[in-house]
Amino acid sequence: MLRFEGKAALVTGAAHGIGRAIAERLAGEGARVALADLDLAAAEALASELGGGAQAVRCDVTDDEDVRTAIGTAVEQLGGLDVLVNNAGQGSGVPFDEGDDAHWQQQLDLNLFGAVRCTRAALPQLLRGKGNVVSIGSVNGIAAFGDIAYSTAKAGLQNLVKNLTKQYGPRGLRFNVVAPGTIRTRNWDGREDMLRHLAQRLYPLRRVGEPADIAAAVAFLASDDASWISGITLPVEGGALSGPASSWSEEDSDD
Repeated sequence: MLRFEGKAALVTGAAHGIGRAIAERLAGEGARVALADLDLAAAEALASELGGGAQAVRCDVTDDEDVRTAIGTAVEQLGGLDVLVNNAGQGSGVPFDEGDDAHWQQQLDLNLFGAVRCTRAALPQLLRGKGNVVSIGSVNGIAAFGDIAYSTAKAGLQNLVKNLTKQYGPRGLRFNVVAPGTIRTRNWDGREDMLRHLAQRLYPLRRVGEPADIAAAVAFLASDDASWISGITLPVEGGALSGPASSWSEEDSDD
């Protein structure tokens, strides 16, 4: 299925993990993809693997000038822009009572303002057609899972897309959020025991997520299959928000 044939997409944080899976999925469905990442060497290696007009661009989403340059370069290389995926971001795990103003600013700057900068810079190109933006949030933005500064930033994304939907929907643009649960990425390297524990105690589907799970959701929301969906947050979280798996009795489980 080539839902993105003839379309151009830019993915931030595209060199590794969830961003890489999203880029691979969009390219596999026919998109010309710009891989925006601070790790330019890894982005270039992935672009070489993907072929099909994939391009690597260096991008620091915390720097407005860098964002504008990266998006301008990508538009020139790809011949336009139809889809923006705001994926770049990272939590910190710093306890609330240990996080000073600088910590909060860093987390908001990366996880919320980064999406604002990229969306603002891409807007003129997206308005040329019926473009759309998918931002990667988190279940942390929906319920209390800790990492409070990160969670607050991710919660902000949800209100951002609702307001952008109201403002730019009449001009044909769509904005949505995908909110992952625990995803197996390099951040979990060496912590397989913890992933198994989370799978059994938190997730009713008894597994943590894979980057491909998020890529599939992003591809749906970015495609014309979701042409009447805008302003929503789609949790992709193995049922965790329905209640912890550990609250179920043994007779309710197949284990």
